[in-house]
Amino acid sequence: MAFDIFQMLIVLALIMAIVVPLGRYMAAVFMGQRTWLDPILNPVDNFVYRVSGINKEGMRWPAYVKAVLLTNLAMFCLQFSILEVQHLAVFGSLNPDGLGMLNPFLAFNTAASFITNTNWQNYGGESTLSYLSQLFAIIFPQFTSAATGLACGIAFIRGLGGSTILGNFYVDLTRSITRILLPICFVAGVALVGLGVPATFAGAYQVNTLNGPLTPASPSPAASPTPEATPAPPTATSQGQQNIARGLVAPLLAIKQLGTNGGGWFNANAAHPFENPSPITNVIEIVMMAAIPTSLIYTLGIMLDKRKQAWTFFAVMGIFFLGFLAVAYFPEKAGNPLLTNLGVSAAQGNMEGHELRFGQGQTAFFVTATTAFTTGAVDAMHDSLTPAASITPISQMLLNMVFGGKGVGFINLIIFAILGVFLTGLMVGRTPEFLGKKIEVREVKLASFAFLMHPLIILGFMALTFALQLDLGSIANPGPHGFSELMYMYASQAANNGSAFAGITGNTNWFNISGGIAIILGRYVSIVLMLALAGSMAAKKAVPMTVGTLRTDNRVFAGVLVGTVLIIGALTFFPVLALGPIAEHLAMVAGQTFRAAAS
Repeated sequence: MAFDIFQMLIVLALIMAIVVPLGRYMAAVFMGQRTWLDPILNPVDNFVYRVSGINKEGMRWPAYVKAVLLTNLAMFCLQFSILEVQHLAVFGSLNPDGLGMLNPFLAFNTAASFITNTNWQNYGGESTLSYLSQLFAIIFPQFTSAATGLACGIAFIRGLGGSTILGNFYVDLTRSITRILLPICFVAGVALVGLGVPATFAGAYQVNTLNGPLTPASPSPAASPTPEATPAPPTATSQGQQNIARGLVAPLLAIKQLGTNGGGWFNANAAHPFENPSPITNVIEIVMMAAIPTSLIYTLGIMLDKRKQAWTFFAVMGIFFLGFLAVAYFPEKAGNPLLTNLGVSAAQGNMEGHELRFGQGQTAFFVTATTAFTTGAVDAMHDSLTPAASITPISQMLLNMVFGGKGVGFINLIIFAILGVFLTGLMVGRTPEFLGKKIEVREVKLASFAFLMHPLIILGFMALTFALQLDLGSIANPGPHGFSELMYMYASQAANNGSAFAGITGNTNWFNISGGIAIILGRYVSIVLMLALAGSMAAKKAVPMTVGTLRTDNRVFAGVLVGTVLIIGALTFFPVLALGPIAEHLAMVAGQTFRAAAS
């Protein structure tokens, strides 16, 4: 246990070391200040603006929202089209394994997922998508969706700062990609290749197994053989052979973690040895997914000139992160009492669905980080977590305010802050104020709608699925665990997280359609409401601080904010948690097991 905690402390220290320098750099990028990359990238940016016909004039919130929605709609149509034509012969060189077109319902879900930074996968990447699709329908939108989220987060900060002009979406999108995502991903991608992550256009590698020698195979007609491999379909061709899928794994891995995208080249995601070869790459992936969400809080402090306020928000998020990390680690370390009583529990604790090379410490940290930072990558099967430990990933997606992705976390935290200020003002009989602005009916309504939309999406689709008995046969487990599987799926999609609890077959028409709708609503309703809130706050006149003003940058307000999150979150989500992981945990402690569903 001591070694696990030591590892977690090292990872926390690495993350904290990044917060200030990266936060300052992002603030400089979006405030138009000079950075050391300007001489190289200014011509690139200007070329993009000129070719695209971008007018760099600032936008108010309605124009900003319109630009976000139209741009994302165009990219969604492009992604959907690519997924539907990947099988055509004209793309043969980018489809060396001869993979076919996608079911339209699956293509809809996948396009919606990757354009919204969700990266939920109802497919196995190496056996479903060609290199064409992986490049232009998966890796490309991982840059644009991450940049869209970051741009909206920056626009929200500008509104909180009092500017009715939230910036120019196209400029913010471009600078997010060229100044932040691409440079860091280039360095990270090279480092990951050096650590053993593949990056190749060659097809699957055919090898001989212990059952027999390798039999020479004819090259695929879609591609010429290379010196190091013979392209082959991603299935075994004889008893003594195995085809090992590979591809452009390192580039996807870099942006999926830095952009808090999630997903994976392989179906096993970050548990696959090609995506995550060692504990060193595991730490790098954790730090990368934490880099932008944590640093953006410091960026907020610089852009608003309220660093103390930023550290107060950071402290609140940090308290929840550490608390959920403890909930993820200690039940896993204790293991399953049903196995312990039989004398067969491993000394390391619960290791079902876990990677031995990462151990409980790094596994618990990854589980906590991927749902706190809304990344969605997994290095262990969350379906195999003990019931108590599974509370961590589910609760973080239900609350959706523990750092979050590029702006999502602090935006949702500010929703709770506005509600907390409003409730506190009611109790003491004062007009609520936040960041020097009066909080009135419009702001409370917008914050309330933004908060309530999240549980409405999750619980609404769960209710429809159970009430109409839609594809319940896809749920592999009975009882509370099966309930948790369905809850996790819709929570992951509505929170734009993308991680999977597994144990549920999501590739059905109902789950593809309902999941795609949940993904779209979870992304764009939140963006519209929060940018409207930013516009409303920007239009207000600043009020001077008096002795009666409730300060929001000290420990007292941090306590108020923690209490607000716990109370509102519990009132909203505790009933469904009680029916899922809590009920399963109590049953496990009582010695009850659940029979697997009949196949």
